[in-house]
Amino acid sequence: MKRDKIVIGISQGDINGIGYEVIIKTLMEPRILEMCIPIVYGSPKVAAYHKKALNTENPNFNHIRSANEADSRKVNIINCIDDNIRVELGKSSEMAGEASYMALEKAVADLKSGDIDALVTAPINKDNIQSEKFKFPGHTEFLAEQFGVKDFVMLMVSESMKVGVVVGHVPLSEVPSKITKGAILNKLRIINSCLEKDFFIKRPRIAVLGLNPHAGDNGLLGKEEIDIIIPAIQRAKDEGIIAIGPYPADGFFGSGDYAKFDAILAMYHDQGLIPFKMASFERGVNYTAGLPVIRTSPAHGTAFDIAGEDKASPDSFREALYLAIDIHKNRVLYKDITKNPLRKYEINQGQVDESIDFEALEEGN
Repeated sequence: MKRDKIVIGISQGDINGIGYEVIIKTLMEPRILEMCIPIVYGSPKVAAYHKKALNTENPNFNHIRSANEADSRKVNIINCIDDNIRVELGKSSEMAGEASYMALEKAVADLKSGDIDALVTAPINKDNIQSEKFKFPGHTEFLAEQFGVKDFVMLMVSESMKVGVVVGHVPLSEVPSKITKGAILNKLRIINSCLEKDFFIKRPRIAVLGLNPHAGDNGLLGKEEIDIIIPAIQRAKDEGIIAIGPYPADGFFGSGDYAKFDAILAMYHDQGLIPFKMASFERGVNYTAGLPVIRTSPAHGTAFDIAGEDKASPDSFREALYLAIDIHKNRVLYKDITKNPLRKYEINQGQVDESIDFEALEEGN
């Protein structure tokens, strides 16, 4: 396969949810093929089933056996599962969980080998995918383990805000014990590096939220801000990171202060993701910062309740695909600038001159 465009792998997610619906609706757009070479890791049979449910003949999937056979002019699909698979729209099943894992496993193998440039994951059901091979709370932790990364950030991205969390998929009762100076500092380092390399933001400003109501009220409602969060922020500043806070979470989002920052570090999952999804549910993207590879996903789940009803919006999935393409381009350019600091580029608010030949840069020209 001639790599004349970025190759984007797409894992099918749960076959009984809205994954295929948002994939199909996104890939129906002709301009997608102008931007990348898409490869769906899943099942031609299941894709055909969902196309029929949506009463559409598009896109016309090109069946291939490996990523190297992908046609740059077509939407490609690799069969990763048994043809005896059964689709049961809106239902969680062991068979669907196994199919989710098999597609993800193949896509990750190709991501490791460099056969694809980035991965966009459709939603899985975190319960039915559990097995001897997959014992993780979600995609994020699985991918971190696959690529040998101990520290990473689940970064939610939209046009209005970028939100990362110190503590992700763990029970709320365990959150306070996991809020440490080291954890906060590591997340700030990852977010700062990500904003510079993946989003082309020079000297990014990062807001840090408190753990307790009113950010502890000077110790009245909790000591974590005084003993842990403020010292971590000061250490980050000593390293040249522009971290500011801690802010009371309710007032920070309610007043619109988030618009003054390039990213926000929340202490735990719901503290950051509830306001993010309130503002950006339709177009929000989940990006795993800190990985050596690029992985994005839509901000929503399997939505079993509307599966097969042609009600699912593809906006979030489409934005996830666009973001994967943009980050790949930014990483290539950042690497080239690092090697060739005297070379000039037009960079404006995280956007680069699209006339740059990224394929040539990757080849070292």
